[in-house]
Amino acid sequence: MQDANKGADAKLLNGKGLRIGIVQARFNADITDALASACLSELEALGVAASDIHHVQVPGALEVPVALQALAERGGYHALVALGCIIRGETYHFELVANESGASVSRVALDYRLPIANAILTTENLEQAVARQTDKGRDAARVAVEMAQLLATLS
Repeated sequence: MQDANKGADAKLLNGKGLRIGIVQARFNADITDALASACLSELEALGVAASDIHHVQVPGALEVPVALQALAERGGYHALVALGCIIRGETYHFELVANESGASVSRVALDYRLPIANAILTTENLEQAVARQTDKGRDAARVAVEMAQLLATLS
């Protein structure tokens, strides 16, 4: 039932005329490249023109919010997308990166009143990341378009 709803929701989404910024972390590049590919394909399927997508890369998840902030300050975007992958290791570093990147992405969205689809994966292992990379990339595109449409109606 949930998958059927996703399909129905996707039909209502129209990205035509939207400008979308994407910030992709390079760390865990195999995963983040798959996230980006799925996100870009879905944005295209939703009608967002390739020329209206600005895709940049940063070293890792902690750098994603700074680039999102720079894009937000630049202006002209209807929504942004954060792509990254944090896989739990043996140290506390996982919690630090996951918590700080997540909180910072939310802070940028709220400070600039700009929708940001947060697809920074936080997983226990590589297998979990691989299992989620395509769906989460597509979901990020849908969230960006839906939230851009919603904020346009609320303005």
